[in-house]
Amino acid sequence: MNDEILDALLAGFPLPSLAIDRTERIIAANIEALTLINQQARGQNYVTMLRQPALLDAIETTLTDGMARSTQYLSNDGAQDTAFRVSCRAVQGLGRDMAGVVLVSFEDITDKEQAGQMRRDFVANVSHELRTPLTALMGFIETLRGPARNDPEAGARFLDIMQNEAERMNRLVGDLMSLNRVEGDERVRPTQSVVLNDILNSTLHTLQPLAREADVTFETEFPEIPVAMIADGDQLKQVFTNIIMNAIKYGGSGGRVTLQMTESAREPVLRAPGVRVQIIDYGAGIDPIHLPRLTERFYRADDHRSRALGGTGLGLAIVKHIINRHRGRLRVESELGKGTTFTVILPIQEGL
Repeated sequence: MNDEILDALLAGFPLPSLAIDRTERIIAANIEALTLINQQARGQNYVTMLRQPALLDAIETTLTDGMARSTQYLSNDGAQDTAFRVSCRAVQGLGRDMAGVVLVSFEDITDKEQAGQMRRDFVANVSHELRTPLTALMGFIETLRGPARNDPEAGARFLDIMQNEAERMNRLVGDLMSLNRVEGDERVRPTQSVVLNDILNSTLHTLQPLAREADVTFETEFPEIPVAMIADGDQLKQVFTNIIMNAIKYGGSGGRVTLQMTESAREPVLRAPGVRVQIIDYGAGIDPIHLPRLTERFYRADDHRSRALGGTGLGLAIVKHIINRHRGRLRVESELGKGTTFTVILPIQEGL
């Protein structure tokens, strides 16, 4: 088989693939492999083209003993680092003097690596979030059994703190379970017919005691004609509850929270009929550097304040997944000292 036929064969491979013969030269490669390593790689010595020691060792030993091997290769596509699992397989009867070649194929495993890293980060974050209140509880229990055994005043104070820490763990577990549910449902389209006005009014009614305690008033600007849509009503209430609670807690210094709802026959970001719900507070605002990461799990723009107010760092991650399930969009705009605007954009169905 000549090099042209081998090139044609590799062209049919879906993965970047190349062939190296006993002279240590790349005698054939498909376009994916040339794009990955070098457009001029064909005919060159593989050592000068690939360079990474682990891969070079795998190819060299496979050329020597004919045993199959796997290793990793790291590259960069200009936007991010990419990781490949590389397979080296000896094939007899090809190449110069039919002495055999090594077929090298590259499988992109970047997504798997990133998923693994996300899983490790998630476990580390959950462990950290639980360790802090558990450590506090263990410390107070030890104190109540020892130095504060006969001190009723200290005992009452410590018990209050312990209750707060236990409630914090309970909120975290609840949010973790909620996040797990919404992630599981994310690819399942809602089928319930709901009226968005009713969901928002119910949410505001539920949060009225919290707003009153924070000395915050609600302002609403809703269309007179109710907005009907296909959605999961409970999940949408969870979305607006999380966002409005944040507006009260972090933007309450502005004294008011405004809710505006506008319906559009063609929502530009959806390219279809849609409705926008804006939750606007007039508080301290959020530094713009934090905005791209607000919906990440456990990300907090103000870590200390969030913990003090009972936040778990999962609320906006839950919001993002629910909105994704509804094929909607979430926009956040903020400026320090001028408040924050959360915009929830949802598709609506005509004729409901």
